[in-house]
Amino acid sequence: MKPYGSSRFRRLFFRTVLILAFTLLTTLAVASHPKAENSKPKPAQQILKYHLQDEHTRRGFEHFYNLQYDKAIKEFETALEKNPDDAFAVNHLLSGVMFKEMYRIGALDSELYAKEGFLQSKQFPVEQKTKDRIKALMQQSLQLSDAKLKTNPNDVDALYARGVTRGLKSTYTALIEKAWFSALRSAVGARHDHEKVLELAPDYTDAKMIVGMHNYVIGSVSWAVKVAASIIGLSGSREKGIKYLYEAANGGGEAAVDAKIALALFLRREERYKEAIELIDGLNNSYPHNFLMALELANLYNASGKAPEAIASYHKLLKAAESGAYPEAHIEMAWYGLGEALRGQRDAKNAAEAFERVLQFQKTDPDLRLRASLGAGEMCDVLQRREDAVKHYQTVVAEDPDSPRASLAKKHLKQPYRMM
Repeated sequence: MKPYGSSRFRRLFFRTVLILAFTLLTTLAVASHPKAENSKPKPAQQILKYHLQDEHTRRGFEHFYNLQYDKAIKEFETALEKNPDDAFAVNHLLSGVMFKEMYRIGALDSELYAKEGFLQSKQFPVEQKTKDRIKALMQQSLQLSDAKLKTNPNDVDALYARGVTRGLKSTYTALIEKAWFSALRSAVGARHDHEKVLELAPDYTDAKMIVGMHNYVIGSVSWAVKVAASIIGLSGSREKGIKYLYEAANGGGEAAVDAKIALALFLRREERYKEAIELIDGLNNSYPHNFLMALELANLYNASGKAPEAIASYHKLLKAAESGAYPEAHIEMAWYGLGEALRGQRDAKNAAEAFERVLQFQKTDPDLRLRASLGAGEMCDVLQRREDAVKHYQTVVAEDPDSPRASLAKKHLKQPYRMM
């Protein structure tokens, strides 16, 4: 029996694809190449130099990182009208259109990608009109980059722009179309393009973001997954990945913000919470309308064991959302995080209320609803509200019968949950 034909290998292989796709979620920008710095990122420093030095691009990025996607798209469209032959301008617009849709459908919830069941889930519901526009922008950008590379194969800007487009294509193909092998080809192409950029121009710091993320991810997975990755020419080092992301974060180019987001996620995984909190706090101050930044800051406080700070941050976030500070925010995600933080403080009453608030939102992501249902059931058991707990557990079993979550619910149906 061929070792690479086993179902276990295929699962590991596809998980590798998925992880790579998710790490490319922050691959948004196309950049200039300021001098690299090998030190901790500076929280106050954001984008210092744009490839297109015009007001429309600058304002577009300001809106983009504040999750004001419609305004960002409008500015990027104007910039593209003035620069129709620039692949960077196309990639800016592509990022705006694509991430607006991914945010709308809840595809930016990192919890989705931690579960192998996502591999068998249905495609995200994206309108055909939006799909057509995304694909057309991808094709337009690739054609512009390839045309320049035919004239000069060592054109670093064209190589970089093509790598960004391929990275975005990998994310779209994996998350929206569930075409895993196609997504993998695009991800590998993105990394190779940016490695070539760094061979030609070592101080092109923005190119270190994709290469750094790939290095960290591949350097962090199990030996079996490393074997799967090596077959397609991918290797990695956690240390090199972190180093490259620091340099991209400090580079001052258009990828600096994205590098900080990716770096904070990886630092959290490394339990280097202080650094991650400093990064996200800086970004939160710079982009005060970005709901996801504020939410991640609260999540980081909770993960680092600072429960009082976490609970205060969730309440502050929810209050700001109620006042309109975060238009179109997924408030239910904050209620769920608050529930988890309160559970950690053994505040079962308020935790149950927070989880049950999640269930009041009509458009909540199904996965989040089930997590909240299970949490609410467990807190109801602690409060000796057995009838309510059973209803929550039955909901989980009925809607997600073969999952580990359902196994817990079935266990709790037989024996009430007790807080340890």
